[in-house]
Amino acid sequence: MTDTVTETGTLTPDTDVLTEIGTLTPDADVLTEIGTLTPDAEDIARLTAATDFLDHEHEAVRAFVDKALGGIDRDAADPVDLAVALYYAVRDGIHYEVYGADLSPQGLTASSIITGGKGFCLHKSVLYAAACRAVGIPARLHYSDVRNHLASDRLRSYIGGDVFFHGLATVYLDGRWVKVTPVFDKLLCRLYGMTPLEFDGRSDSLYHPFDAQGRQSMEFLTDHGDFDDVPYAFVMENMRRKHPKFLDEDGTGTVGGGSLADEAN
Repeated sequence: MTDTVTETGTLTPDTDVLTEIGTLTPDADVLTEIGTLTPDAEDIARLTAATDFLDHEHEAVRAFVDKALGGIDRDAADPVDLAVALYYAVRDGIHYEVYGADLSPQGLTASSIITGGKGFCLHKSVLYAAACRAVGIPARLHYSDVRNHLASDRLRSYIGGDVFFHGLATVYLDGRWVKVTPVFDKLLCRLYGMTPLEFDGRSDSLYHPFDAQGRQSMEFLTDHGDFDDVPYAFVMENMRRKHPKFLDEDGTGTVGGGSLADEAN
Protein backbone atom coordinates (compact mmCIF):
# COMPACT_ATOMS: atom_id res chain seq x y z
CA MET A 1 0.00 0.00 0.00
CA THR A 2 1.42 3.32 -1.02
CA ASP A 3 0.71 6.84 0.17
CA THR A 4 0.48 9.12 -2.84
CA VAL A 5 -0.68 12.55 -3.70
CA THR A 6 -2.10 12.72 -7.19
CA GLU A 7 0.01 15.31 -8.94
CA THR A 8 3.25 13.44 -8.43
CA GLY A 9 2.17 9.92 -7.51
CA THR A 10 5.36 9.48 -5.52
CA LEU A 11 5.25 11.82 -2.52
CA THR A 12 4.97 10.23 0.89
CA PRO A 13 3.14 12.01 3.71
CA ASP A 14 6.30 12.94 5.60
CA THR A 15 7.93 14.83 2.71
CA ASP A 16 8.41 18.58 2.91
CA VAL A 17 6.31 19.10 -0.19
CA LEU A 18 3.29 17.24 1.19
CA THR A 19 3.64 19.04 4.49
CA GLU A 20 3.45 22.28 2.59
CA ILE A 21 0.44 21.09 0.61
CA GLY A 22 -1.23 20.06 3.85
CA THR A 23 -1.15 23.63 5.13
CA LEU A 24 -2.50 25.35 2.06
CA THR A 25 -6.00 26.75 1.98
CA PRO A 26 -8.49 25.22 -0.48
CA ASP A 27 -8.13 28.04 -3.03
CA ALA A 28 -4.35 27.76 -3.28
CA ASP A 29 -3.04 27.54 -6.84
CA VAL A 30 -1.31 24.20 -6.36
CA LEU A 31 -4.48 22.55 -5.06
CA THR A 32 -6.54 24.08 -7.84
CA GLU A 33 -4.12 22.65 -10.37
CA ILE A 34 -4.21 19.21 -8.76
CA GLY A 35 -8.00 19.27 -8.68
CA THR A 36 -8.35 20.16 -12.37
CA LEU A 37 -5.76 17.90 -14.00
CA THR A 38 -7.20 15.99 -16.95
CA PRO A 39 -6.29 12.31 -16.59
CA ASP A 40 -4.66 10.57 -19.54
CA ALA A 41 -5.02 6.86 -20.32
CA GLU A 42 -2.32 5.94 -17.81
CA ASP A 43 -3.97 8.03 -15.11
CA ILE A 44 -7.37 6.47 -15.79
CA ALA A 45 -5.91 2.98 -15.54
CA ARG A 46 -4.28 3.86 -12.22
CA LEU A 47 -7.33 5.64 -10.83
CA THR A 48 -9.72 2.79 -11.65
CA ALA A 49 -7.42 0.01 -10.43
CA ALA A 50 -8.12 -2.02 -7.31
CA THR A 51 -5.76 -1.49 -4.37
CA ASP A 52 -5.43 -3.10 -0.95
CA PHE A 53 -7.82 -0.47 0.44
CA LEU A 54 -9.99 0.13 -2.64
CA ASP A 55 -10.47 -3.61 -3.15
CA HIS A 56 -13.32 -3.43 -5.63
CA GLU A 57 -12.53 -6.88 -7.03
CA HIS A 58 -13.57 -8.40 -3.68
CA GLU A 59 -16.87 -10.29 -3.85
CA ALA A 60 -18.42 -8.12 -1.10
CA VAL A 61 -17.73 -4.95 -3.05
CA ARG A 62 -18.97 -6.46 -6.29
CA ALA A 63 -22.19 -7.55 -4.59
CA PHE A 64 -22.65 -4.08 -3.08
CA VAL A 65 -22.21 -2.44 -6.50
CA ASP A 66 -24.51 -4.95 -8.19
CA LYS A 67 -27.25 -4.24 -5.64
CA ALA A 68 -26.80 -0.46 -5.91
CA LEU A 69 -27.01 -0.57 -9.70
CA GLY A 70 -29.74 -3.18 -9.97
CA GLY A 71 -31.88 -2.55 -13.05
CA ILE A 72 -29.34 -0.21 -14.64
CA ASP A 73 -27.66 -1.21 -17.91
CA ARG A 74 -24.07 -0.33 -17.03
CA ASP A 75 -22.87 -0.54 -20.60
CA ALA A 76 -25.46 1.98 -21.80
CA ALA A 77 -25.68 4.17 -18.71
CA ASP A 78 -24.02 7.55 -18.37
CA PRO A 79 -21.22 7.37 -15.79
CA VAL A 80 -22.92 10.30 -14.03
CA ASP A 81 -25.98 8.14 -13.40
CA LEU A 82 -23.82 5.32 -12.05
CA ALA A 83 -21.95 7.71 -9.75
CA VAL A 84 -25.20 9.12 -8.39
CA ALA A 85 -26.72 5.69 -7.75
CA LEU A 86 -23.57 4.60 -5.93
CA TYR A 87 -23.58 7.82 -3.89
CA TYR A 88 -27.00 7.09 -2.40
CA ALA A 89 -26.12 3.43 -1.83
CA VAL A 90 -23.13 4.47 0.28
CA ARG A 91 -24.78 7.45 1.97
CA ASP A 92 -27.84 5.54 3.16
CA GLY A 93 -26.71 1.93 2.92
CA ILE A 94 -23.78 2.27 5.34
CA HIS A 95 -24.79 3.56 8.77
CA TYR A 96 -22.87 6.63 9.90
CA GLU A 97 -21.28 5.84 13.26
CA VAL A 98 -18.21 7.37 14.86
CA TYR A 99 -17.92 5.09 17.91
CA GLY A 100 -16.22 1.70 17.83
CA ALA A 101 -14.95 2.31 14.30
CA ASP A 102 -12.11 0.14 13.00
CA LEU A 103 -9.17 2.25 11.80
CA SER A 104 -6.76 -0.62 11.23
CA PRO A 105 -5.53 -1.15 7.67
CA GLN A 106 -8.00 -4.02 7.31
CA GLY A 107 -10.81 -1.94 8.80
CA LEU A 108 -10.32 0.75 6.16
CA THR A 109 -10.71 -1.60 3.21
CA ALA A 110 -13.90 -1.24 1.19
CA SER A 111 -14.82 -4.90 1.67
CA SER A 112 -14.51 -4.70 5.46
CA ILE A 113 -16.59 -1.52 5.57
CA ILE A 114 -19.39 -3.30 3.73
CA THR A 115 -19.17 -6.29 6.06
CA GLY A 116 -19.31 -4.05 9.12
CA GLY A 117 -22.14 -1.98 7.68
CA LYS A 118 -21.06 1.21 9.42
CA GLY A 119 -18.34 3.82 9.66
CA PHE A 120 -17.76 7.55 9.42
CA CYS A 121 -16.31 9.82 6.76
CA LEU A 122 -12.96 8.03 6.52
CA HIS A 123 -14.72 4.74 5.84
CA LYS A 124 -17.57 5.86 3.62
CA SER A 125 -15.32 7.85 1.30
CA VAL A 126 -13.15 4.74 0.81
CA LEU A 127 -16.16 2.63 -0.08
CA TYR A 128 -17.49 5.22 -2.49
CA ALA A 129 -14.16 5.57 -4.28
CA ALA A 130 -13.86 1.79 -4.58
CA ALA A 131 -17.43 1.43 -5.88
CA CYS A 132 -16.84 4.11 -8.53
CA ARG A 133 -13.62 2.45 -9.64
CA ALA A 134 -15.51 -0.84 -9.94
CA VAL A 135 -17.56 0.66 -12.79
CA GLY A 136 -14.64 2.43 -14.45
CA ILE A 137 -15.04 5.90 -12.92
CA PRO A 138 -11.69 7.41 -11.87
CA ALA A 139 -11.79 8.11 -8.13
CA ARG A 140 -9.46 9.40 -5.42
CA LEU A 141 -9.56 10.17 -1.70
CA HIS A 142 -9.54 13.75 -0.44
CA TYR A 143 -8.83 15.01 3.08
CA SER A 144 -9.54 18.29 4.85
CA ASP A 145 -9.82 19.84 8.28
CA VAL A 146 -13.36 21.11 8.88
CA ARG A 147 -15.22 22.91 11.61
CA ASN A 148 -18.34 20.84 12.18
CA HIS A 149 -21.05 22.51 14.25
CA LEU A 150 -23.38 19.52 14.02
CA ALA A 151 -21.95 17.08 16.56
CA SER A 152 -22.93 15.86 20.00
CA ASP A 153 -21.34 17.24 23.15
CA ARG A 154 -19.80 13.84 23.88
CA LEU A 155 -18.21 13.63 20.43
CA ARG A 156 -16.79 17.15 20.77
CA SER A 157 -15.22 16.16 24.07
CA TYR A 158 -13.41 13.28 22.40
CA ILE A 159 -12.47 15.30 19.31
CA GLY A 160 -11.15 18.16 21.42
CA GLY A 161 -13.45 20.84 20.02
CA ASP A 162 -15.32 21.24 16.76
CA VAL A 163 -12.47 20.93 14.22
CA PHE A 164 -12.40 17.48 12.63
CA PHE A 165 -10.04 15.65 10.29
CA HIS A 166 -12.41 14.85 7.43
CA GLY A 167 -12.43 12.49 4.46
CA LEU A 168 -14.37 12.60 1.21
CA ALA A 169 -13.87 11.44 -2.37
CA THR A 170 -13.29 13.03 -5.76
CA VAL A 171 -14.51 11.44 -9.00
CA TYR A 172 -13.88 12.32 -12.64
CA LEU A 173 -17.17 12.90 -14.46
CA ASP A 174 -17.95 14.79 -17.67
CA GLY A 175 -14.41 16.07 -17.99
CA ARG A 176 -13.97 17.47 -14.50
CA TRP A 177 -13.14 16.38 -10.97
CA VAL A 178 -16.09 16.57 -8.60
CA LYS A 179 -15.92 16.44 -4.79
CA VAL A 180 -18.36 13.98 -3.23
CA THR A 181 -19.41 13.50 0.42
CA PRO A 182 -21.57 10.35 0.81
CA VAL A 183 -21.34 10.55 4.59
CA PHE A 184 -24.35 11.47 6.78
CA ASP A 185 -27.26 9.11 6.13
CA LYS A 186 -30.88 10.26 6.07
CA LEU A 187 -31.71 8.97 9.55
CA LEU A 188 -28.83 10.80 11.20
CA CYS A 189 -29.67 13.98 9.31
CA ARG A 190 -33.25 13.82 10.53
CA LEU A 191 -32.15 13.29 14.14
CA TYR A 192 -29.77 16.27 14.00
CA GLY A 193 -32.14 18.51 12.05
CA MET A 194 -29.95 18.52 8.96
CA THR A 195 -30.98 18.47 5.32
CA PRO A 196 -29.46 15.36 3.69
CA LEU A 197 -26.69 16.24 1.27
CA GLU A 198 -27.65 15.44 -2.31
CA PHE A 199 -25.48 14.71 -5.37
CA ASP A 200 -26.38 15.26 -9.03
CA GLY A 201 -23.10 14.00 -10.48
CA ARG A 202 -22.27 17.38 -11.99
CA SER A 203 -21.53 19.72 -9.10
CA ASP A 204 -19.59 19.30 -5.87
CA SER A 205 -21.45 17.63 -3.02
CA LEU A 206 -20.07 19.49 -0.02
CA TYR A 207 -21.56 20.72 3.23
CA HIS A 208 -21.93 24.48 3.37
CA PRO A 209 -21.14 26.91 6.20
CA PHE A 210 -24.86 27.40 6.90
CA ASP A 211 -27.89 25.16 6.50
CA ALA A 212 -31.29 26.08 5.06
CA GLN A 213 -32.38 27.54 8.41
CA GLY A 214 -29.31 29.76 8.63
CA ARG A 215 -27.63 27.66 11.32
CA GLN A 216 -23.88 27.11 11.23
CA SER A 217 -23.13 23.75 9.65
CA MET A 218 -19.65 23.02 8.34
CA GLU A 219 -16.65 25.14 7.39
CA PHE A 220 -13.68 23.85 5.39
CA LEU A 221 -10.53 25.17 7.02
CA THR A 222 -7.52 23.33 5.59
CA ASP A 223 -7.33 21.25 2.42
CA HIS A 224 -4.86 18.36 2.32
CA GLY A 225 -5.49 17.50 -1.33
CA ASP A 226 -6.20 14.34 -3.32
CA PHE A 227 -4.62 10.90 -2.93
CA ASP A 228 -4.65 7.96 -5.33
CA ASP A 229 -5.11 5.54 -2.43
CA VAL A 230 -5.67 5.71 1.31
CA PRO A 231 -2.52 7.42 2.70
CA TYR A 232 -2.74 5.30 5.82
CA ALA A 233 0.25 6.70 7.70
CA PHE A 234 -0.88 10.25 6.92
CA VAL A 235 -4.46 9.59 8.03
CA MET A 236 -3.43 7.97 11.30
CA GLU A 237 -0.82 10.62 12.09
CA ASN A 238 -3.55 13.25 11.75
CA MET A 239 -5.96 11.27 13.92
CA ARG A 240 -3.38 10.69 16.64
CA ARG A 241 -2.15 14.27 16.64
CA LYS A 242 -5.51 16.04 16.33
CA HIS A 243 -7.88 13.65 18.11
CA PRO A 244 -5.87 11.55 20.61
CA LYS A 245 -8.80 11.14 23.02
CA PHE A 246 -10.97 9.81 20.20
CA LEU A 247 -8.79 6.74 19.66
CA ASP A 248 -9.04 3.51 21.64
CA GLU A 249 -6.24 2.07 23.78
CA ASP A 250 -4.68 0.25 20.83
CA GLY A 251 -4.79 3.35 18.66
CA THR A 252 -6.32 1.42 15.76
CA GLY A 253 -9.95 2.38 16.30
CA THR A 254 -12.22 4.92 17.91
CA VAL A 255 -13.62 4.79 21.44
CA GLY A 256 -16.62 2.55 21.89
CA GLY A 257 -19.88 2.82 23.73
CA GLY A 258 -23.06 4.59 22.72
CA SER A 259 -24.01 5.87 19.31
CA LEU A 260 -24.09 9.26 17.67
CA ALA A 261 -27.77 8.80 16.85
CA ASP A 262 -28.62 8.30 20.54
CA GLU A 263 -26.77 11.50 21.43
CA ALA A 264 -28.87 13.73 19.15
CA ASN A 265 -30.56 16.50 21.12
